[in-house]
Amino acid sequence: MRHITYTLTLLATTLLAAPLFASAAGVNIGALTPYSNGIVNLINGVLVPVLFAIAFLYFIWGVYKYFILGADNETKRDEGRTFILYGLIGFVVILSVWGLVDIISKTFGLLPGGDATNTYGISTPTI
Repeated sequence: MRHITYTLTLLATTLLAAPLFASAAGVNIGALTPYSNGIVNLINGVLVPVLFAIAFLYFIWGVYKYFILGADNETKRDEGRTFILYGLIGFVVILSVWGLVDIISKTFGLLPGGDATNTYGISTPTI
């Protein structure tokens, strides 16, 4: 029964998405750029600074637990070391995602403010 449900769900999804793929050559890319610019601006303007603040506070809490609270307690020092490590991993992940967003936005010519430029000399198809 579970296999039949999975197969029917896959079939229905494929049938519903088929017209989207069939008309993909005639999609007006210019109509989608305000939305993609809004998403890029939201990520760069709101999400990344908030995540940086959280990772920084997590890192500072680990430093506090390691040096101040754990000065004489080895288990507190281990907890602080773990917080510091996770804070640094958070910084690396955030910077990686931020870099990927920048690479994607520059690849597709998305600029802040809603302007899309075609820097590669490729003509954009329109309907």
